[in-house]
Amino acid sequence: MTIIRIRVEMRAMYICLCNAITDHDIRRAATEGVRTFPELQARTGCSDCCGCCEAEARSTLDAAVAQVALDLPILVAA
Repeated sequence: MTIIRIRVEMRAMYICLCNAITDHDIRRAATEGVRTFPELQARTGCSDCCGCCEAEARSTLDAAVAQVALDLPILVAA
């Protein structure tokens, strides 16, 4: 079985405006071993200000962690 990885340029979406954290930052953190929301907050500072982004940040992290668990490629900007 051959695995083909395709690089797709995607624009980042800001999840946490207070700390300028993008969906790509959250996905990258998941590939680097972050598995829980408190770990994400400690690593990135995401949602430690106003908290408006918490639901979207948690959802993005959960999806990225699921992809890592299934060993699926995650699209992350370089």
